[in-house]
Amino acid sequence: MLEPVITKSIEAAPGTCGGKPRIAGTRIRVQDIVAWHEMQGLSPDEIVAGYPHITLADVHAALAYYHTHHDEIHRQMREEDEFVRRNQPARSHHHEARAVRGRRRS
Repeated sequence: MLEPVITKSIEAAPGTCGGKPRIAGTRIRVQDIVAWHEMQGLSPDEIVAGYPHITLADVHAALAYYHTHHDEIHRQMREEDEFVRRNQPARSHHHEARAVRGRRRS
């Protein structure tokens, strides 16, 4: 069971942010906080400085939620990465060849 502060600070609704857990009243997902903190090395204070509409308690609640739901958050992050990879526009050889020809003329 989540602690009251976490359940007050973290919410998930099907129509917002794809139903992913987020800081209540915002579109900042728990996985965003995790990426900024764990992958980019930002401290909770630095995150709040960049997003002053959230509180330090919100950031800590998101990190606590993450540690309680580690597998779920990482699964969501992998699924999002896969979605982005699948939907990146493929560069055709035609466009690449044109770009090379254009550079030769310069």
